[in-house]
Amino acid sequence: MNAFQWSGLRLLAVGLTALAFCAASPAQDFENAVVKTEMIAPNLYVLYGVGGNIGVSVGDDAVFVIDDQYAPMAPKIAAAIKQITDKPVKFVVNTHWHGDHTGGNEAMATAGAIIVAHDNVRKRMSSEQFIKLFDSKVEPSPKLALPTVTFANDVTFHINGDEVFAFHVASAHTDGDTIVQFRKANVIHMGDTFFNGLYPFIDGSSGGNPDGVVAVANRVLALADDNTKIIPGHGPVTSKADLKVYRDMLVTVTMRVKGLVKQGKSMKEIIAAKPSAEFDERWGKGFIPPERFIAMLFGAYAPVQAK
Repeated sequence: MNAFQWSGLRLLAVGLTALAFCAASPAQDFENAVVKTEMIAPNLYVLYGVGGNIGVSVGDDAVFVIDDQYAPMAPKIAAAIKQITDKPVKFVVNTHWHGDHTGGNEAMATAGAIIVAHDNVRKRMSSEQFIKLFDSKVEPSPKLALPTVTFANDVTFHINGDEVFAFHVASAHTDGDTIVQFRKANVIHMGDTFFNGLYPFIDGSSGGNPDGVVAVANRVLALADDNTKIIPGHGPVTSKADLKVYRDMLVTVTMRVKGLVKQGKSMKEIIAAKPSAEFDERWGKGFIPPERFIAMLFGAYAPVQAK
């Protein structure tokens, strides 16, 4: 992992607060934030800034972008893309509805991009939302920020010499998650179904579910080979091997929490039991600390008790 990838992780830990998936927080230093660019395959890049990782494909056909971070980052993201190509952005695919991945939609659309996402992304962005884990209300997005092309299951882009397959996965991080596979380049963007090096945020208020996150990891593991580069929603680009470690951690901790819930343990008792203890050093130093991670899982598996 290089220096700017670690920098991206530090920015994530600072920037993702209780308002992280909503409107921009005044505490976030967008003015001094730096967008870093990493080339991961010919004509395929990842941009790290404040918010979700951005994928950028360039070529003879068009500029194709996956996610666009917070609205205040839009000028810096546009400048970073200009350093790669002079061509305008034609397509933006949102991996889900949260504002750290869709905040730049309005600026992108104003500049002429077509916003593409799952049906549920437009539905959630069109109406007021509430994120229970952070006790946070999210106002509807501006009209220009809404996806203008939506799909129920999948869509394929034949672009820049590649076959780019975007497919919906149900009830994972949210109910509108999309995985984007560059079949020729052998790259997969997982959005927030994969937090590399961090305990994940699973937004139960938006239809997310831990079992769905495990199912997505299994599906991507089946698609990937040892040379596949995997772009997580947050954290550095990584490999199939690291995704498997993430999957195994989730399976272990979720099974333990489920077992304790079946025993009738309270949330306080389950947190005290430390079912994630051996994983906390590696995964528990991000914006979701171990106690909040276990509370989140408890809320998924014991929703009545969690109310």
